[in-house]
Order: sequence, then structure tokens, then C-alpha cells
Amino acid sequence: MTSQIAYADVEAGTELPPAAFPVVRETLVRYAGASGDFNPIHWNERFAREVGLPDVIAHGMFTMAEVVRVVTDWTGDPGALVEYGVRFTKPVVVPDDGTGALIEVTGKVAAKLDDEARTVRVDLTAHSAGRKVLGVARAVVRLA
Repeated sequence: MTSQIAYADVEAGTELPPAAFPVVRETLVRYAGASGDFNPIHWNERFAREVGLPDVIAHGMFTMAEVVRVVTDWTGDPGALVEYGVRFTKPVVVPDDGTGALIEVTGKVAAKLDDEARTVRVDLTAHSAGRKVLGVARAVVRLA
């Protein structure tokens, strides 16, 4: 599959469609099973509080994956992702209240990097409960 977005059609400042991703405790348990990360801070409220967290928190890698979906949904091709990195600043707290948490993500093309390779850098922002959860989130994608 190839990116559905043409390199010629984007410029620095091009905004990606924003998205919001709900997270409930069941999602975290399923992710733990898939990833093998059964750290109790991701499913046991008592344990999470005992180690100083406000409640159960989402896995960092899960949060990264949800955030980059804005990019892969925009390109239409997960294979267009060339590079991706984040810096974690705050955890995504997932209360057991029936609604859980919401990860709200926006993205913007920060720069065209290489005309020949048709790559662009996308800067992402992610918030949950009004707090920025990633300090730096950048993706490099190859466009059509």
C-alpha cells in the first residue's frame, strides 16, 4: 500500500485531522495480554496508588500507538511511517468510572525533509484530562 497523501499537496503547517481515542480498563488488560506487559500499575488500582500514581495508567507503548494513529490514518498506509519517537511527560490516567480516559491528538506537518524521498516531519500533540501527555512526539512519513 502507498500513502494516499501526495507530497506535492502538503506544506509546512498542513494540519492533520484531529482524533480522540477512548481508553478503558478493559483495553489496558487486552493490551497487556498482547504486549506481555502485565505491570500492575496498568490494571490494579490499589497497587498503582501504593506506588504514588493517582490511579491505573495506560502503558506508554499503548499511548504511543494511539497517538501515531493520527498519522497512519492520515496517510492511509501504516507502512509510510519511517520514524517515530516521543518523550513521555504525564501518564494517561484511566479511572474505573465507566468512561475511562480520552487521548486527544492533533498533528501538523512541521517540515518537508527530502523532496527526492518525499518525506515530511509531523509534530503531534497529545492531551488527556486537559494535560499534555507527550512532550515531544514526532513522526517522519514518506508520502506518495
